[in-house]
Amino acid sequence: MYSYLNNYNLVYRQNEKLISDIEKAINGEYSAINCYAKLANLTSNENERKQILEIRQDEIRHFQQFGQIYVSLTGKQPQPKITEECPDVYLNGLEFALQDEQRTVDFYLEIADETTNQYIKEVFRRAAADEQNHAVWFLYYFLKAR
Repeated sequence: MYSYLNNYNLVYRQNEKLISDIEKAINGEYSAINCYAKLANLTSNENERKQILEIRQDEIRHFQQFGQIYVSLTGKQPQPKITEECPDVYLNGLEFALQDEQRTVDFYLEIADETTNQYIKEVFRRAAADEQNHAVWFLYYFLKAR
């Protein structure tokens, strides 16, 4: 009996952490979606604008996927909120986006490593690869703008 309760408590705590991490990921994607719309409007370079909007589309896809996972785990719709304000100056926004994307790669890989659910593992691994790609674009634009 004691072993069963210990296992139940362990699984419950792991599930609560997963849900909390997914909420954080949803808020991060929601914040990025809003920030990248702002960055796209701040640049005068049409190629950069198009690429930033393409990155934003990836963030929208992640947001939707994470939202579906959240609903499947909780039975509730997420209530996303902006957790970090995007800078109003283009160069500062690029640096902000670059750093955020890099931190997000590690966070998503942690989620993938900690879950036993193969679908969630794959979604977060793929999202981590996308975020790494985004970081490279933001680094390129940041270095070019300096």
